[in-house]
Amino acid sequence: MTIVNNREFATNQEKYFDMAESESIYIRRGNSMFHLRYQPVETQYPKQVILEPDDNLRSAITAEELLRRVHEDIHKKFALRI
Repeated sequence: MTIVNNREFATNQEKYFDMAESESIYIRRGNSMFHLRYQPVETQYPKQVILEPDDNLRSAITAEELLRRVHEDIHKKFALRI
């Protein structure tokens, strides 16, 4: 177990991150103390998430369709003002 103050930690972050892989690192800031914990990202988050299609996806339109509809609306609005 290693305890460092926040200034020492900020100055030597790489050193303490490397140390955290094999031992507990505590960072002291004023009256508070924080535990630097090593946990590889792969164990926290899945590498790939596949969502099942739902009603919102089925009713979605493509970007091309959206652009076509916007152009139509713009032409209608300007046609009415001429």
